[in-house]
Amino acid sequence: MTVSSEVAGSAKVAGGGEAAAHVGVLARMRRDAPWWLLPVTVVVVLGGFIVYSLWASTAGNGEARTAPYLSPLYSPGWLANHIRGFPGLICILVPIAFRSTCYYYRKAYHRSFFWDPPACAVPELRHGTYRGETAFPLILNNLHRFALYGAIVYIPILGFDAVNAFSLGGHLYLGLGTGIMAVNVVLLAGYTFSCHSFRHLVGGNIDCYSCVRFGRQRYSAWRSVTRLNLFHPTWAWVSLFSVWAVDAYIRMLHAGWFTDPHLLVR
Repeated sequence: MTVSSEVAGSAKVAGGGEAAAHVGVLARMRRDAPWWLLPVTVVVVLGGFIVYSLWASTAGNGEARTAPYLSPLYSPGWLANHIRGFPGLICILVPIAFRSTCYYYRKAYHRSFFWDPPACAVPELRHGTYRGETAFPLILNNLHRFALYGAIVYIPILGFDAVNAFSLGGHLYLGLGTGIMAVNVVLLAGYTFSCHSFRHLVGGNIDCYSCVRFGRQRYSAWRSVTRLNLFHPTWAWVSLFSVWAVDAYIRMLHAGWFTDPHLLVR
């Protein structure tokens, strides 16, 4: 081995050591964790939220309301007020359709619930002919772009509920629940507008931005949505937890577990 090759080899080792030193703790944990840990975690967390949301949407309309708060699982309020039976279940049909057909969630439940496949180099449970999403019920996933339109409508509706949470008896009300509801709307908006279908709607179907009207503005909008889209899985999870947090908080207030910390400006 020549001196130059030895130096190059030393530099390579040193560079590799520096690269390894910059690997985050979470990345190392994901790399060293057993393959089944992630699927099990998704089943527990996502499955738990599904069970909770179905229970909460059928547990009673009154428990989801504590002035001036309204649970997102019972919004829009005018719809819940005019439906008998399980109004909450009707109110969450659009969010269910949007999340269940979401590209990221499809990846999550295909790998975790169906083991299709659960991880790299791990065999699938299914041994039949692969038909993709061309047969029922998976063919319904192709309706995702239409579910997106309904999800977009929900953002101003939930925003209206959050604005109402700043008022009680005609006075400015600043409570912990007010902040939680406002954060929830921001997180849901991040999840909705970072959607792959929304990114395509904004500019993914354009081949030449300089050839269309307002091309520069549309390109800028597409770039902005693309930046959001990079964190779409994160938006998906944090918005899921924020919906749960708002509903659980309102129900605990209604049950009298504690008093909402607030400031009432008269």
